[in-house]
Amino acid sequence: TMTHIFDTIIEHIPAPVDNSDEPLQFQVSLLDYNDYVGRIGIGRVFRGTIRVGDQVALMKLDGTVKKFRVTKLLGFLGFDRVEIQEAKAGDLIAVSGMEDIFVGETVTPENHQEALPILHIDEPTLQMTFLVNNSPFAGREGKYVTARKIEERLMSELQTDVSLRIDPIGPDSWIVSGRGELHLSILIENMRREGYELQVSRPKVIEREIDGVKCEPFERVQIDTPEEYLGSVIESLGNRKAEMQDMINTGNGQVRIIFLAPARGLIGYTTEFLSLTRGYGIFHHTFDQYLPMIQQQIGGRHHGALVSIDTGKATTYSIMSIEERGTVFVEPTTEVYEGMIIGENARDNDLTVNITKAKQMTNVRSANKDQTSVIKKPRRLTLEESLEFLNEDEYCEVTPESIRLRKQILNKNEREKASKKKKKAE
Repeated sequence: TMTHIFDTIIEHIPAPVDNSDEPLQFQVSLLDYNDYVGRIGIGRVFRGTIRVGDQVALMKLDGTVKKFRVTKLLGFLGFDRVEIQEAKAGDLIAVSGMEDIFVGETVTPENHQEALPILHIDEPTLQMTFLVNNSPFAGREGKYVTARKIEERLMSELQTDVSLRIDPIGPDSWIVSGRGELHLSILIENMRREGYELQVSRPKVIEREIDGVKCEPFERVQIDTPEEYLGSVIESLGNRKAEMQDMINTGNGQVRIIFLAPARGLIGYTTEFLSLTRGYGIFHHTFDQYLPMIQQQIGGRHHGALVSIDTGKATTYSIMSIEERGTVFVEPTTEVYEGMIIGENARDNDLTVNITKAKQMTNVRSANKDQTSVIKKPRRLTLEESLEFLNEDEYCEVTPESIRLRKQILNKNEREKASKKKKKAE
């Protein structure tokens, strides 16, 4: 039980030295934001004591020093925050009073300014375009749908997420950069749960030119998996251009493997990994370095899309015939629109289909009139799977109730014209 672990810690690990009488050192490791008190710095008191009303110095990352008065202190009790009057060395607290406090900065006394080593924050490696939803179903399911509301939400995220970057590229679109697919997926999922409606593009890695060479981010991947799934995992990562660095057999049926993999090869891999290991595998990755770009397609989709050619409700009759062409994502009575992706084609080209066509009713009785229509269960895509499925010419439409995939150009004829124009330009 946990009691035995705690008893062992008390017995064998030396207690921390009480240095609460020494000059204050408090370092910010997380940020929060409150409309009433502004930005809040969360971290640990490494040394000394801090009290409400203290006049202190904030040692900024650029070397400058700003003075402020501590207006509020919050301590942590389980999952709750409780207001406190003072905190001593070793306490985890939240401090308010300085509007532009940032992660890695140190709070010290005015007369004893000694900064702690700066915390390193990884730069973004992945970016996506966020847009106002302009599909035929726009505004049906969301509470916040305008560019102003979406921009306000994105800018408020910057108050607490230090590794996020947001660059406006138009009146209703923004490039949002983060530390990986999971980072951006969490933001999108939080926004849809809060009632926002938006569109996002396919994720792509942030490239850099280093010494005249185009480079891309590589990640250090650590995998723990039962031995029986080892071959499948190695093969799947090999297909994504990952290189094995080390393999350790722990002797209890578990194997740890270390890979160096291009970040674009890991987009959408978590779902595939959990499927390969039946949920028994542990997958962890972190940014390693920028290396010369691999001049090959990595990951992504190898099949075309089934695209609706009409607007209406999907019918069982149409789905039965479309199933012969590929995998369907929607079920009967689902509302669809022209240009919406309703499935994955078995071949590598896009195919437009009429999923709203109903069975023609006649007064002639046929031999198979009373047969029951049986269709396969549709493949439901999660947000992460939807982002991996996207191609360059597609968007993912995200609302509080639905996740839809669509072509950027909805009309078939206009898509074909744009495709021909692009090929001529190349």
